Amino acid sequence: MKIEKGRRVRIRVHLQIVDGDSIEKCVVEYVQGGGTMLPGLEAVLEGQEKGTKLDGVLAAKSAFGNPSLHPVKKMKRSEFPADAKLVKGERFAAKGVNGQDVFLSIEKIGDDEVEVRLVHPLADQDIHYEVEVLEVRDVVRPPPIPAQALKLEEG
Repeated sequence: MKIEKGRRVRIRVHLQIVDGDSIEKCVVEYVQGGGTMLPGLEAVLEGQEKGTKLDGVLAAKSAFGNPSLHPVKKMKRSEFPADAKLVKGERFAAKGVNGQDVFLSIEKIGDDEVEVRLVHPLADQDIHYEVEVLEVRDVVRPPPIPAQALKLEEG
């Protein structure tokens, strides 16, 4: 069975920044096309089968998606440090609502508002991957409910 959209996939994966730190080394299960895997890695895995081993590099844009498509948010100028020099393209680190690090890239500066793009912390990094496809299967759907088990009220 080949990896294609909607299939449940289990892989052993090791990701690391090219010439840098290891990011993740584990077994992962995901649904192809479900948006939970790195876009570039999903593309590499498309069409592969159980037992396939891959080793390569994802360019930064394909690893985390095109940064120009990342979400944009408007913030009040007062939310930035008073001494901050706001320049288009400048990045700031912040804490997201879930406590995770978020990077904000300045897109547009107004008198009272600043438009920022939310950027993945590793968005500028090429990623080396080693992947082994452990399993590919159809997503299990719950069995249909027999018609006689349904109580329909007329009325």
